[in-house]
Amino acid sequence: MIPEALLGVFVIFCRIGGCLMVAPGLSSTHVAQRVRLFIALTVTLAVSPLLLPKFSAQLRDAAPADTLWWIGCETLTGLAIGFFGRAFYFALETMANGMATMIGLGGIPGNPVAETEGASLAGSLILMGATILVFALDLHWELLRGLVASYDRIPAGSPFGAGPMLAGFVDRISEAFVMAVRVTSPFVIYSVIVNLALGLANKLTPQIPVFFIATPFVLFGGLFLLMFLSKDMLAEFIQVYEHWLRRG
Repeated sequence: MIPEALLGVFVIFCRIGGCLMVAPGLSSTHVAQRVRLFIALTVTLAVSPLLLPKFSAQLRDAAPADTLWWIGCETLTGLAIGFFGRAFYFALETMANGMATMIGLGGIPGNPVAETEGASLAGSLILMGATILVFALDLHWELLRGLVASYDRIPAGSPFGAGPMLAGFVDRISEAFVMAVRVTSPFVIYSVIVNLALGLANKLTPQIPVFFIATPFVLFGGLFLLMFLSKDMLAEFIQVYEHWLRRG
């Protein structure tokens, strides 16, 4: 009985650990691997009494090959759920780096938040703010609640089909990039208007290096716009991300 319970706990750990390995916030390189492992183990032990009765009877009579199949299915399911949430951060980071280039901050490196490679200063600032809000608003608990609820939609040992997984990932990517474009659209409009005006001024006065002289003013305007819109940008991101967490 004890070996069967330990095997069931390990199967639960595969889905939860796979999700937390790529989930926003907890998968950051700034979180030590040992801390992430302890979090995954703690969550697994906390939810095991709720989940074990759902599949313990099926796992009891499973052959070794079937047990390996269960472990592989649960790990891939957890990774897929984590990637669905990570898609929102991929989209936000991409558009935030583009926004930094539009306002003249593209060449200033920032500290990476979720990845190991460096990002722009404005992109790192926006991504850090979004990550802090996820924990400040207790949305990481919603992610854990969704993991527990996922056993009703995707039973343990059932493969997450390639078709539904790719379709879900495409839907999340589309939803995330629509959100990111909507969030950064004021900076796109600002960049188009400013560069059009500077181009016209350069045509009228070709002797004056208009773009060189106007760079500090373009940067000041972009920073002022960022300061004015940062609250609404992060609120829009959190609203879309929370909607996905609650809807699943």
